[in-house]
Amino acid sequence: MASQHHVLLVEDDPQIGRLVSTHLDELGCVVAWARDGAEGLRRFRAQSFDLLVLDLMLPTLDGLEICRRIRAENPFVPILMLTAKAEKRDVVRGLEIGADDYLTKPFSTAELLARIKALFRRIDVDRPREHADVEEQALHRGALCIDPDEHRVTLHGRRVDLTAKEYDLLLLFARHPGRAFSRRELLNRIWGAEFEGFDHTVNTHINRLRNKIEPAAEAPTFIQTVWGVGYRFAELEELYE
Repeated sequence: MASQHHVLLVEDDPQIGRLVSTHLDELGCVVAWARDGAEGLRRFRAQSFDLLVLDLMLPTLDGLEICRRIRAENPFVPILMLTAKAEKRDVVRGLEIGADDYLTKPFSTAELLARIKALFRRIDVDRPREHADVEEQALHRGALCIDPDEHRVTLHGRRVDLTAKEYDLLLLFARHPGRAFSRRELLNRIWGAEFEGFDHTVNTHINRLRNKIEPAAEAPTFIQTVWGVGYRFAELEELYE
């Protein structure tokens, strides 16, 4: 790893907690383990973390409520949600309120590490480069401005708070105006080739992103649906007509 990562694990199952903590330790992470929801929220607010591994079913405060509160305070920290439920509606609920990825119990160690490493790679890329020789210029797309160096998005001059995955999607689209991306390609490029999620993972994040940047989400200007294919970002000339 390029640098040491601080991880908050919120898990009430001692066996799973020890397993995850051990493997995070082996990755060189500094791990804080909270065993109930209220303790997890207190620890998150008291310290800065690079990643949150969050169980869905917790005593005192469930994972969905924790995720909802954290997203209201911090739209950037990646959240990997653990759930014992395989129903799609539970996965969708977690993604809709801001989780970046999920694992359904029981999960393999290899899959857990692959998901965590993928989130760490994005963290390391997004961190400011202290000795960077070249700054990436801001992308101006109509009323949208995306500044990769500051990890900042504004619309009509006002900041738009995006989750990590929403930002990654928007930046990818904005860098390739007019190009159509399939849902599977977006899953591979944003979540990683090892991610085996559903296409609706992409749909959920696109819908949330549209609600934040589109003048009318039902008739999107920036991120357009390409029926039978996926999504595309509008051509530059379309934005300035």
